[in-house]
Amino acid sequence: MPDFALFRNKEDALYPQHAEEFVQMCKPFKTLKCFLHQDYILAAKLQAQGVHLTSKQFADIQKAKALDLEVVISTHTHKEVLKAQELGADYVTYGPIFETPDKGEPKGVDDLADIVQKAEVKIFALGGIITKKHVAAIEKAQPYGFASIRYFI
Repeated sequence: MPDFALFRNKEDALYPQHAEEFVQMCKPFKTLKCFLHQDYILAAKLQAQGVHLTSKQFADIQKAKALDLEVVISTHTHKEVLKAQELGADYVTYGPIFETPDKGEPKGVDDLADIVQKAEVKIFALGGIITKKHVAAIEKAQPYGFASIRYFI
């Protein structure tokens, strides 16, 4: 069972309604943290546990924290990870670790291990994680966890 669930649908005209349904669906799972994508105001209104901000939303970290939300923010460089940590993010996603469509050059497991050693913020590896072999390689780098869609499908 995953520890976190994220509702993300960038093109949904009924996003607020579907986000509310998602939050309600998560509630029976007491150990599951429910996050919404981008919209920290809606996340607070719907009483989700947190928000997953994009890499263009660093200025929103403290605003979301002020609403008692846990914050994950997308990062793609060591500098961004350390900036997120400085601004008070609870977690970051970092990637892509492996080859994934339209997400740029993969960082690789060695780079992931390097930033895990440098940073104190909890890091989720992200990008191209689709096999048990990928998960085993990531575990050696010792991030907080990993995030994936294709692995769980």
